[in-house]
This record gives sequence, C-alpha cells and structure tokens, in this order.
Amino acid sequence: MKELLEYLVKAIVDVPEEVSVMEVEGEKAVVYEIKVNTSDVGKVIGKHGRIINAIRTIVRAAAVKEGKKVSIELIG
Repeated sequence: MKELLEYLVKAIVDVPEEVSVMEVEGEKAVVYEIKVNTSDVGKVIGKHGRIINAIRTIVRAAAVKEGKKVSIELIG
C-alpha cells in the first residue's frame, strides 16, 4: 500500500526525490502521511481537491482487499 501511494504521488510532483510516505498504524486503521516539497503541494491537491481525493479513493480500494481502513494526510 505504501509503495502504491509513493508511486502515485511521485508521478505527479516535480521533485520526486523529496516525496516521503510515513505509515502510522492504529488499532483499526492505518494513517499515511505524505510529505512533499512546498512547491508541489498544489499539484498533489489539485483543483478543488480532485487529485488528492482520487489518490485516497485508489488507496482505499486497495486497502479493502487487505481488510484495512486507510486515511491519508498531506504535509507540505
């Protein structure tokens, strides 16, 4: 899951070297924190949040197969 998220975000940004994904596991859910270069935050969010919502949808769909709940946070 983490690799999928990293792959998707690196494909969008201008500075893929600065993309990092932290995984924080809770009892019932997993939280992924995406950290990108400040100049790339807008690209990851997209117009009206469409890009980040699409990424969340893809990762949640992959998480359903593993029986997990996933939350994604963007840190700029």
